[in-house]
Amino acid sequence: MSACLGSSDTVSQTTTAAETTLPAPVAVTAPPPTFLGPASFERPASAIYFRDSEEFPAALIDIAELVPGGPAPDGIAPLEDPEFVTVDEVNFLADQDAVLVVDLGGEAKAFPTQIMIWHEIANTSVGGTPLTVSYCPLCNSAVAFERTHRDGTVMDFGTSGLLYRSSLVMYDRQTFTLWTHFDGVAVHGVMAGNELTLVPVSTVSFADFAEAHPNGLVLSRHTGFSRRYGVNPYLGYDSNGVGGTLHPAPFDDAQAPALARVVVVRGSQDSVAVFHEHLLTERVVPIVVDDEEVVVFLEPGTATPLQSGLVALGRDVGATGVFAVSADGESLTFVVGDDGGFVDNETGSTWNIFGHATAGELAGAELRAVEHLDTFWFAIATFRPNTQLIGVPAIG
Repeated sequence: MSACLGSSDTVSQTTTAAETTLPAPVAVTAPPPTFLGPASFERPASAIYFRDSEEFPAALIDIAELVPGGPAPDGIAPLEDPEFVTVDEVNFLADQDAVLVVDLGGEAKAFPTQIMIWHEIANTSVGGTPLTVSYCPLCNSAVAFERTHRDGTVMDFGTSGLLYRSSLVMYDRQTFTLWTHFDGVAVHGVMAGNELTLVPVSTVSFADFAEAHPNGLVLSRHTGFSRRYGVNPYLGYDSNGVGGTLHPAPFDDAQAPALARVVVVRGSQDSVAVFHEHLLTERVVPIVVDDEEVVVFLEPGTATPLQSGLVALGRDVGATGVFAVSADGESLTFVVGDDGGFVDNETGSTWNIFGHATAGELAGAELRAVEHLDTFWFAIATFRPNTQLIGVPAIG
């Protein structure tokens, strides 16, 4: 549970996240795991257990900010090559259940948050590309990475049991380097300074996924673990911007509430965050990132998994998508459609939350998806404090 609320088998539906007593940090005395590769590395020291090894290059962060979250490494068990079922076989998701969607190489897969909230990491593949799909409940963010090392070794990631600024810290089982989930950067260990290639992820409703991808695949509940899938172990955490972080995270709390929702587009030079409160009203917000025009969509109908005792019963926070604004060589502008979806002003074609044209002159065309984050304000303020803000809500 982003290593924060103790055993992943323990769930309280009567205690709020703010009232939960966190377990005391436990000293880790176990030896490092067996080294598995890659072939280009000698067996390194584990950055999980050793903070000052001479084998490590300089850390990219202050390692004093790496704090135990409760469970031991992989105490929140990642999923390894998990099973998937077809959309028609799914009988455990409500229409509004939030799913994390990766569409790559002609294949679309959905990872239900009701499962990922208990595991946080899935080592899998989509469209033939080995990926790690990660979900951090504490910062409410889904990020996917390519996991093939430059020497051809396919790397596997696990939960380190550590947090950095109230966000999941992963480790790879090949070099035991620590990586920040939020941006896929190796921050401590032998691979410090390396970055993983990000892959776009959309957080949408199961109904949206099923309609757009009737032949898509959905992560199965048959994971090999006994968990209370469908139950939210972070009861009350996402309460419409009210409340604070569960672990230390330095940020400017005078700008916006810590748990205000934002959609963030991270460029190589610029970052832009659009607050959900603004997006819920506008539904279509054009922005510019790294001199490129993109558009942010919001479609109602997706429940937050982090509010109610049951994942599917959280308030409607909508689904988001971010796309380049050109299709078939034509630059487009968009408005909300009268009958749902989005309509471009240039051709009158209708588009869905995945950037697919479903009707009109451009039917069958697709907008290029832009990697983005649905997350909480404190996370982007902590990791990218110079982010441009749009639609900042009033405090108080």
